[in-house]
Amino acid sequence: MGKTIAEKIFKAHLVDEPFGDVSVLKLDRVFCHEITTPTAIQDLVARGKDRVFDPKKIKAVIDHVTPAKDSKTAMQGKILREWAKRHGIKDFFDIGHNGVCHAIFPEKGFVHPGFTIIMGDSHTCTHGAFGAFAAGVGTTDLEVGILKGVCTFKTPQTYKIEIIGTLPKGVFAKDIILKVIKELTVNGATNMVIEFRGSIVDEMNMDQRMTLSNMAVEAGATSGICLPDMTTVEYLWEFIKDDYSSRQEALEAFLKFKSDDDAVYTRQKTIDVTDLEPLTTFGYKPDNVKPVSRMKGIRLDQVYIGSCTNGRLEDLRIAAEVLKGHIISEHIRGIVSPATPKIFSKAMEEGILKTFMDSGFCVTNPTCGACLGMSNGVLADGEVAAATTNRNFNGRMGKGGMVHLMSPATAAASAIKGEISNSNLYCE
Repeated sequence: MGKTIAEKIFKAHLVDEPFGDVSVLKLDRVFCHEITTPTAIQDLVARGKDRVFDPKKIKAVIDHVTPAKDSKTAMQGKILREWAKRHGIKDFFDIGHNGVCHAIFPEKGFVHPGFTIIMGDSHTCTHGAFGAFAAGVGTTDLEVGILKGVCTFKTPQTYKIEIIGTLPKGVFAKDIILKVIKELTVNGATNMVIEFRGSIVDEMNMDQRMTLSNMAVEAGATSGICLPDMTTVEYLWEFIKDDYSSRQEALEAFLKFKSDDDAVYTRQKTIDVTDLEPLTTFGYKPDNVKPVSRMKGIRLDQVYIGSCTNGRLEDLRIAAEVLKGHIISEHIRGIVSPATPKIFSKAMEEGILKTFMDSGFCVTNPTCGACLGMSNGVLADGEVAAATTNRNFNGRMGKGGMVHLMSPATAAASAIKGEISNSNLYCE
C-alpha cells in the first residue's frame, strides 16, 4: 500500500511511537517570533533548562508588532533578542531586517521538501507549500522543540483536494482557497493534512501555493501540503545549488517525498474552478463565503493589503495593476504592508509603491500588525475593512470591527470604489 507525502515525512523523521497513533518526530526547523516564543523562553529559564537543541535549526524574527508600539511589546522583543544572542542563533531578524515570518523564512531558503517544522503560530502551515510538514503548536510543544528538537503528533490522516479546470482571468489563489474552505467548512479537515493536488496547483508558482497552504488551518487542518516539483526546485535553487550537481538531481531527491499513486486518503474532493468567481467573506468565520458580485455595495472604512497570505511581490503587482491611474475613495484608509524588506525594495524599484502612494495608500514597513489587530491599522468599533489577510473572526482586526477577506485585486478595486467591488481584471 502506497503512502502520502505526510506519511513519508513522518516515517523519515520518526524517533518514537510511545502509544497508539502518536509519533515523536525529529524536527528540521523551529521557527520563532516575539509574541509566542517569549513565554516559552521564560518557562525554560524558570525550569533551569535555558538551552537550545541546535542554534542553526532555530530561526527567529520580530514581526507581529514592529517597531514595538508600547512597553509590553518592547519587552517581548527584548526577551527574544537577548535569547537569540545568548544561544548564538545567527538567523535572527531584528528591526530593519525583519519581515512577516511566513514570508521571510521561505524567502531565505529555510524551508525544503520533506522538512518537519513547528512554530508557535497557527499559519505555520504556509510552509507546506514546499512539500514540508509544517504545523503551529502551543507553548509546551514549542518549549520541547526548542530544547530537544522533537515534537509529538498524531499519525496524519490526509484530505486530498484536487483542483482542476481553467482558472478565469481575474480569479486568484486567494479565491481558490476561500472556495476550498467554503466547501470543507472550518472544521472539515480537523486534525488532518490537506494535500493540494491537480492541474491548477501544478501550474501555480510558489507564492500562489503559499497562499493555498497558508489558509489550510482555516478548514481545521494541521498542515497544508503541495507536492514538490521543478517549480519548488527553481525557487530554492539559489540556496541548494551547492548540494546538488543539477536541478534534475535536486528534483529527484525531493520526489522521494511525493505521494504514491496508490496512497490511501481519508477523504478526497475535486473542485473545478472553471466557473469560479472572485470571492469574499461575510460574517465571522472563514467559511462564510460568497461571490463578490453578491456582496457589492457594502461600504468599507479601510482596505488592508499585506500579511503572510497576500503580502508577496506578485500580490502587490496585481493590486497595483488595478490601482494604477485611480485614486481610492475619499473615505477609505488604504494601507499596504509588503511582507519582507526584499519585497519592499523590489516593489519600490518597480514603481509599485509609488502607484500605491499616488492612489492614496499608506505604505508601512513589513509587519503582521493590522492582521491580528495589534498595530498599523487597527479597526474601531463598528468599522468595516476589506483585507487580504486570513481570518475574519469577531474582533480580529480590532474590537467590534468587521473584516471581509478577499484577493489583492478585489481589495484594490474595493478601495477605489469605497465598497466591496470586483476588479477590472475580472469580466463578470
